[in-house]
Amino acid sequence: MPNDALIAAYSAPGRHYHNLAHVEDCLDALSSIDGLSAADRRLLVEAIWWHDAVYDATKSDNEERSAQLAEQAVSQDIREEVGRLIRLTKSHQVAPDDRLGAILISIDLSILGAEPARYDAYAASIREEFSHVPDAAYRSGRSEVLKRFIARPVIFPDPGFADRYDQRARANMAREIALLNDSDTW
Repeated sequence: MPNDALIAAYSAPGRHYHNLAHVEDCLDALSSIDGLSAADRRLLVEAIWWHDAVYDATKSDNEERSAQLAEQAVSQDIREEVGRLIRLTKSHQVAPDDRLGAILISIDLSILGAEPARYDAYAASIREEFSHVPDAAYRSGRSEVLKRFIARPVIFPDPGFADRYDQRARANMAREIALLNDSDTW
């Protein structure tokens, strides 16, 4: 659960999307899921709190470092599973029989299926987090990331999230790609 250092990490300058509001949104999404045992809910709450504890847009090891921090902070009985769940957020891919992984990844990606105005605010926040990247490189890199998500047969591995968000997520990402490729908007 959160402590002062964890809250400070999520409140650090430069966190325009990967901040406390993102954690709160993830916890809200988790609260809407029925049929979880108290133990599974506890694992997911810890994984949500810790999954972006380390976030530096110039680094590629954020998930690993976040998992390591979590493994040092959470109780021993859940340490391994919380770390495993957090590491899944690097690729956002899970095994077909991994229900907790599917839920966590679907929660983390649920912003992709948000209403268009909220998605646009998310996209703008991500751009701010990558302000160190020149426009042309950002547009190209972001477009490639979004195209990889669209190419997936399943964006949200949890069926409930897929039913609720897949179509709108694909439309949001296609719209953003079009904007990224339109030099008049940049």
